[in-house]
Amino acid sequence: MGHTATAQAGSGGLTATEHRLSNGLRVVLSEDHLTPVAAVCLWYDVGSRHEVEGRTGLAHLFEHLMFQGSASVPGNGHFELVQGAGGSLNGTTSFERTNYFETMPAHQLELALWLEADRMGSLLTALDEDSMENQRDVVKNERRQRYDNVPYGTAFEKLTALAYPEGHPYHHTPIGSMADLDAASLEDARNFFRTYYAPNNAVLSVVGDIDPEKTLAWIEKYFGSIPSHDGKQPPRGGELPDVIGEQLREEIVEEVPARALMAAYRLPQDGTRECDAADLALTVLGGGESSRLHNRLVRRDQTAVAAGFGLLRLAGAPSLGWLDVKTSGGVEVPQIEAAVDDELARFAAEGPTEEEMERAQAQLEREWLDRLSTVAGRADELCRYAVLFDDPQLALTAVQRVLDITAEEVQAVAAARLRPDNRAVLVYEPLAAEDAEGAENTDESDTEGAQQ
Repeated sequence: MGHTATAQAGSGGLTATEHRLSNGLRVVLSEDHLTPVAAVCLWYDVGSRHEVEGRTGLAHLFEHLMFQGSASVPGNGHFELVQGAGGSLNGTTSFERTNYFETMPAHQLELALWLEADRMGSLLTALDEDSMENQRDVVKNERRQRYDNVPYGTAFEKLTALAYPEGHPYHHTPIGSMADLDAASLEDARNFFRTYYAPNNAVLSVVGDIDPEKTLAWIEKYFGSIPSHDGKQPPRGGELPDVIGEQLREEIVEEVPARALMAAYRLPQDGTRECDAADLALTVLGGGESSRLHNRLVRRDQTAVAAGFGLLRLAGAPSLGWLDVKTSGGVEVPQIEAAVDDELARFAAEGPTEEEMERAQAQLEREWLDRLSTVAGRADELCRYAVLFDDPQLALTAVQRVLDITAEEVQAVAAARLRPDNRAVLVYEPLAAEDAEGAENTDESDTEGAQQ
């Protein structure tokens, strides 16, 4: 099945065609002959929201296992073959998907397609206890390095757990817990793969200097014989009331360089005009050095060294507006919080100025155009809109939707959502000097004991 590549209004001349194999694999192609490169992007419709209690972290663990060898490509061969051909590659896991991607010289496109098909079709052949243990340890180490042993490292995990109630599919983050990683068995991993790593649960996009007919023939050759799987259950619903109804708060005393105020506001789901309006509101308020919060806290009051406000877009649950302010010197958090609330209340009452709207829309437009101008970025967005919204063509008109939002819509979403009773808050307080010294000594003795 295919669609013509007629450019839609607002797409900037970009085109994409859609196809589907008999086993259910959805394919999106976009020609771009500007440079002799091609991007391959494969999104599986599985993320941490699909996990069950006691088995969190499997989606992220599998992202790692997919690079541990398949029937035809043992060990680290996937990396070696792609990089040896002059390409780059990686994979990531989120609440809502797991993706794998390569950017290759155009004449090496067939290699990338074969590699992705080989591990989709034959990874279980190579998956054993040794690779499972190896990658379990890698993920644990990643958690230590990125979450547990860096300043403010657990903020994302803690705010997510506050913002989404116990039992909600987004209550836990993709990294998962150490206990659940230890509890996961080889059979758990095999069942997870069978359920979610099937062609009918994936979207493959190929963007760049390609011959569509030849590319489709390769895709049919390598992916077409992989059987579909019908055992997947839909994720639990992530619906919640528009407003939390109270301020959820946690104070953390840790060895951090400065006091910090972090907050997550419940915002409209991705794919809606209200979400685009919220994105513009957060851009005006905290998107860079021209934003209101930066001007107020960093430049004028000099009570903070950094102040930012950004949007975590989510399609299956309310999105989150992330506020992050690091204080200056001995400034107390209540002073910062009062200033933030003052700015949010003023914005809700007055809305953005014409200049602020123009600047915010230009900023988001530039970010979108930067994303779509690279073959890898466009391939990723085509997959995202296909998996989450069932329409990859929406990726090509996203810029125009942002530009269509009015100042009145931005003010309305700010007034409705950016309120003290609609946020989860983390307050970081540094350890006192003597406490920090004691914690440091304890850490050293623990390390020495472990080495012995």
